Amino acid sequence: MSTISAPSRAGSGPWRLARAELRRRPSVMASLVVVALFAVMAAAAPLIGALGGWGPGEFDKSAVDPYLGGLPVGPLGGVSAEHWLGVEPVTGRDLFARVVHGAQVSLLIAFAATAIVVAAGTAAGIAAGYFGGRTDGALSRLMDLTMSFPSLIFMIAMMSVARDVNRIVLMTLVIGLFGWPGIARVVRGQTLSLKHREYVDAARVGGSGPWRILTRDILPGVAGPVIAYTTLIVPGMIATEAALSYLGVGVRPPTPSWGQMIAESVAFYDTDPMYFVVPSLCLFLTVLSFTLLGDALRDVLDPRGSRT
Repeated sequence: MSTISAPSRAGSGPWRLARAELRRRPSVMASLVVVALFAVMAAAAPLIGALGGWGPGEFDKSAVDPYLGGLPVGPLGGVSAEHWLGVEPVTGRDLFARVVHGAQVSLLIAFAATAIVVAAGTAAGIAAGYFGGRTDGALSRLMDLTMSFPSLIFMIAMMSVARDVNRIVLMTLVIGLFGWPGIARVVRGQTLSLKHREYVDAARVGGSGPWRILTRDILPGVAGPVIAYTTLIVPGMIATEAALSYLGVGVRPPTPSWGQMIAESVAFYDTDPMYFVVPSLCLFLTVLSFTLLGDALRDVLDPRGSRT
């Protein structure tokens, strides 16, 4: 029994060392602050958006000049005490409220799609690596088949033909459908190296079934790489949602999202650059923060993977 429980007792040491290493990196701490800021913004979007006094769908015609093609009144795209980040051209909708509610939609889709990818990829990778044989062959071929599709083209096609459906749910499922093979390959490789370890063999000899071995011995062993790669998946999901919304097949108006706002701002980038800068800056900071955080976690939790 002492052989089986040794990894769990020693497991706290590497995690403490990982936390200490991450705290020593200023880029990680800054990334965590930015990620936490946008996560709170997304979770409390109705409350935070209401601080400005405007809803995301409310029109303020007095904030735009009809004689100048609907351009915002005032400097920097209509920035004022009433509209903290300015307003949208033509409509006069408050940009602060739109950005906050757009964060909720964009991050909700990204996090939900990431959860689907991680759950499906981890389950498939562990099953393929542990059971081997026909199970490994079938799952590996399914991974190869899924990765062979031009995912963005298929996402656009699937989103275009869908009509009366919940766009947020559909986009989450579509993005998740094409994202799981990457993490499944990583988990499969880790499982192959773990299933012949002494403590796994001891558990097998002691009468533990496959389910108990997978959940008590294999899964904790692959947790570090999975956490590291999860943070690297999130920025890709955010960018994919923004790309689909930018192309007009994602979230539809009046529901705001950062990609949709960037697409609409293209027509005004030369006359109202703030309309383009604000959602683009939010998207850039979020993706950059998750990328830096993911790189650091991979270096600390999966150093072998960072060298390959």
